[in-house]
Amino acid sequence: MNIKFGYSPLNFRFSLLLLNLEEYYFEQHTANYIQHKGSSNERKIRGSLKICSKSVIFEPDAISQPIIKIPLRDCINIGKLGENGANRHFAKTKSGEISLIFSQVYFIKEHNIVAPYKIERGKMEYVFELDVSGKVEDVVETLLQLHRASCLDKLGDQTAMITAILQSRLARTSFDKNRFQSVSEKLHMECKAEMVTPLVTNPGHVCITDANLYFQPLNGHPKPVVQITLQDVRRIYKRRHGLMPLGLEVFCTEDDLCSDIYLKFYEPQDRDDLYYYIATYLDHNKKLNFHEHHVAEHTAESYMLQWQRGYLSNYQYLLHLNNLADRSCNDLSQYPVFPWIINDYYSSVLDLSNPRTFRDLSKPIGALNKERLERLLTRYREMPDPKFMYGSHYSSPGYVLFYLVRIAPEYMLCLQNGRFDNADRMFNSIAETWKNCLDGATDFKELIPEFYGDDVSFLVNSLKLNLGKRQGGKMVDDVELPPWASSPEDFLQKSKDALESKYVSEHLHEWIDLIFGYKQKGSDAVGAHNVFHPLTYEGGVNLNSIEDPDEKVAMLTQILEFGQTPKQLFVTPHPRRITPKFKSFSQTSSQNASMADSPVSPGEESFEDLTEESKTLAWTNITKLQLHEHYKIHKEAVTGIAVSCNGSSVFTTSQDSTLKMFSKESKMLQRSISFSNMALSSCLLLPGDATVISSSWDNNVYFYSIAFGRRQDTLMGHDDAVSKICWHDNRLYSASWDSTVKVWSGIPAEMPGTKRHHFDLLAELEHDVSVDTISLNDTSTLLVSGTKEGTVSIWDLTTATMLHQIPCHSGTVCDTAFSPDSRHVLSTGEDGCLNVIDVQTGMLISSLTSEEPQRCFLWDGNSVLSGSQSGELLVWDLLGAKISERIQGHTGAVTCIWMNEQCSSIITGGDDRQIMFWKLQY
Repeated sequence: MNIKFGYSPLNFRFSLLLLNLEEYYFEQHTANYIQHKGSSNERKIRGSLKICSKSVIFEPDAISQPIIKIPLRDCINIGKLGENGANRHFAKTKSGEISLIFSQVYFIKEHNIVAPYKIERGKMEYVFELDVSGKVEDVVETLLQLHRASCLDKLGDQTAMITAILQSRLARTSFDKNRFQSVSEKLHMECKAEMVTPLVTNPGHVCITDANLYFQPLNGHPKPVVQITLQDVRRIYKRRHGLMPLGLEVFCTEDDLCSDIYLKFYEPQDRDDLYYYIATYLDHNKKLNFHEHHVAEHTAESYMLQWQRGYLSNYQYLLHLNNLADRSCNDLSQYPVFPWIINDYYSSVLDLSNPRTFRDLSKPIGALNKERLERLLTRYREMPDPKFMYGSHYSSPGYVLFYLVRIAPEYMLCLQNGRFDNADRMFNSIAETWKNCLDGATDFKELIPEFYGDDVSFLVNSLKLNLGKRQGGKMVDDVELPPWASSPEDFLQKSKDALESKYVSEHLHEWIDLIFGYKQKGSDAVGAHNVFHPLTYEGGVNLNSIEDPDEKVAMLTQILEFGQTPKQLFVTPHPRRITPKFKSFSQTSSQNASMADSPVSPGEESFEDLTEESKTLAWTNITKLQLHEHYKIHKEAVTGIAVSCNGSSVFTTSQDSTLKMFSKESKMLQRSISFSNMALSSCLLLPGDATVISSSWDNNVYFYSIAFGRRQDTLMGHDDAVSKICWHDNRLYSASWDSTVKVWSGIPAEMPGTKRHHFDLLAELEHDVSVDTISLNDTSTLLVSGTKEGTVSIWDLTTATMLHQIPCHSGTVCDTAFSPDSRHVLSTGEDGCLNVIDVQTGMLISSLTSEEPQRCFLWDGNSVLSGSQSGELLVWDLLGAKISERIQGHTGAVTCIWMNEQCSSIITGGDDRQIMFWKLQY
């Protein structure tokens, strides 16, 4: 039941597009239209009479005959034939004939050709004879009632009366249970709703069972029932329809452009109940089919992470954002919006390596031409509040149909009262349209997804429509393409290549800021010359607060026809794309593309490449982790693990205040050292494997010489417990509950001529509360810290300044780490959340939750191995936003985790006082 342009109108002669906007089709009756009634050349034309809320439509069976549409407001008299309107006694005659006397009639689709409607004016009478004469009385009664509604002076009163008639019809009927697929289906809920397709809504009954979602149109058009199998549903979105939270859109395919059904409810509660039922069903299904990919609704941030890391093409990402911002192909007032990308429509060759080929994506269309912008700004400055720069929008039903008129002519005729646009104002040429967007006084339109799709039909007049003659005498036909495109297919392919090009990948975030992001509203929008009429913004007007029904209807019509700004998805600057060195994106680039597929020619392989390869292989197989051996060597929880380069000696710290050295070869405990009677919180080995450093709750950092078997030095560095230490390049980083992180330069004692370490305090990073964890990026230029109040801070170590402070957990931050490329930070907290933060912008771009705290973790940027409060190890697929494996481990919380450089062996420590050795089996 996909709603695509060109779908129903050309397959059925009658379509809901023959109705006026906001009009309903109620019922139909087989009938004859009696031409020249009572004269010698009387003839009957067979067909069906359709009763609509604002018109009567007669569809002849013979396609050579035109469809007749009589507007009710143009009717002078409606009644049974031979009776005058004032005195209707139906008992007098058995006639099945209805007489309509009116002043205007439309003739549509003669010989089934889509063309502007023909209008005939002047007083005339048409007679229709119903097959079932007993129905005449009811039909006339209905027509008179609807006629009264259409003759009311005020639009608001008309709407109210028609709504009352519709609701009483819906109340008198209910869903026909005989339409269920199977007798064993259990009904879950039933309510009234409307099915939405472009420009049209069709009232009826929605019904959901344990297996299917059904919609039954009141009028049985275009078919008696629409059925969606719940098992096929892939995604559902709540929608704002006509500015109200009443819409719900259901997708059964991964194709984001076309949904399977869009429903508009009369009550937000009905919409929310149905959404909740389907989402719960999907969630339950997801648990049953562990590896199937059912997702009710992704967040913009989770898609952003996939896009940033190259798992979504620019095209796919823009479709997802449009979807999340309430844009739908079923709603022309909120159709998906895509950017103009190319700036050059005159060259014979399109050069995608030249930045000048591209439009400046940091500016809205209206700000691309300096002279025009100056004129607009002058007007803006002189304007009284509320000010706006642009009097028209970048996306509206008129603009969408401007582009699609060749495949959606009936939509254009519906929108424009039976007429096409002036031939010179049509979509005649790509270059001309772009020029007008740059220079035109009121033209600021962007593009639609079709410009980056595979279907060329919107560029070609394959229906041979008569779209009029231009001033030069040329007929409007196919769209004129730029010189660099050899065919419509070539044009779309080059447009797609441009959208996925390096330049656009590096700048697309700037356009997202304007359309979906922080430059959409407020002072940032003013600064970016991105201010549209107040009515176009979500929340720009509260329709419920408008008392006058007339004003309300007029306001809603204006908003729907003028265009709407998408829902705002981001309130901070959108991060840039990570543009890979070797990878080229295409629209088909999908989940299976490995991030590490950089081509290396034979003989070029280095040791580093092999390590990289083994890491990639290890992380691909991380779910196959198996417990090798485990030992209980401490009296309290293990707090830190460090391992010598050759992997033979394992050092652990514990809350039992001891540092222990365990031999992996002999499986024996070799040493146990105590520095004070307070807990030790972490440990690390200095390069050269000669010294172990431990941090303690007694405010000190201890240095232990392995060779001499004794404490070598003590750094009394803090005023409260030291929670975590890191070391890189002769620098020690210590985090403490005294609310600081300190950076020390340390000259190791092993250097000739030095007996003890010498420390200088280089920097002090101040926090508001105690710091529980820190980690460094690979080059030690950045540090991330997590506090007990849930704040994650990113610091630039070259200047000792804070770059970002993100309050993203509702409890203590347990662990933090940079991704290998330093572009993202992952943090886990007591609240059970895994949060991904973009380092460049400080934006929280993904948040996953688990039922319990994840105390420690390792990650490669895409997958996470975390140790949980319950003792399980969890494997997370960040891009798929799901847990892919649960591995049984400790009997208490997993408190620390270590991995070797090749990622092939892992050691965990826990509250259960054990250390566990894990191996990857693949």
